[in-house]
Amino acid sequence: MGFYDLSRPERERLLHKIEQGIVGALEKDKPAEIEQYASDSDTHVRKNVYLVLGRLYRDQQGSRTKILAVITSLLRSSDEKVRQTAVYALGEIGKVDAGKVFDLLGEALSDEHHSVRNAIVGALKQMGDKNPGPVLEFAGKYLHNPDPKIRREIVHGLELRGRTHPEEILPLLQELENDPDKKIRETVVHVIGQISYKKGCLEKVASALGTWHNKELAKQAAGEILSVHKRYEKFSARSYKEAEHILKIKGWEKQGEDS
Repeated sequence: MGFYDLSRPERERLLHKIEQGIVGALEKDKPAEIEQYASDSDTHVRKNVYLVLGRLYRDQQGSRTKILAVITSLLRSSDEKVRQTAVYALGEIGKVDAGKVFDLLGEALSDEHHSVRNAIVGALKQMGDKNPGPVLEFAGKYLHNPDPKIRREIVHGLELRGRTHPEEILPLLQELENDPDKKIRETVVHVIGQISYKKGCLEKVASALGTWHNKELAKQAAGEILSVHKRYEKFSARSYKEAEHILKIKGWEKQGEDS
């Protein structure tokens, strides 16, 4: 039976049990008891594990060293669900204390399992939204990593911050305009599209594209911007026609949409 198959009182009792179990495991220094919840097949149970760990880290300064030690143990589990939970916990901690998690996140960047790598993207997005300075510095260190999977994780992890402060991540994206890996370039184009439709972003993105040396990739990005504005028109700060007009002013013709 899944988490949301339970009644509300049953869910509340389960959440209380998880939190008390984590607190008790930390007090007894028994990370295996936390791993039991972190490996649960239900994603909602695992989510509550990392939320509890993040909250305890924030609120109980005396327990921070012990919590990080437990997460380090979880991060080295043979179970990808446990490692995924650990990465998300690092993301929660990184919102308030980013410097303490970067070495562990750097270690996790090389994880071979896609669910763990996806968790890194999610963690970076959340951290970048709440604590952008250290996250942007971290991203800069790995932006040209030899492993293209890591470069993609970093680019995708910048997306959420870019939706409110595109000027902070556009220079980092431009560094990869000539990346030799096609998937990296495609991810850059995707992120450009995703950061373009929020209020005040399109003009900044369009201006930045004008400075790119890879004009073909910039044209593809302009096409993605138009595509996003067509798909998300109900949610976009600008209409499709306004986006088309702004791009034209900046020198990007409509044919970019089909590139």
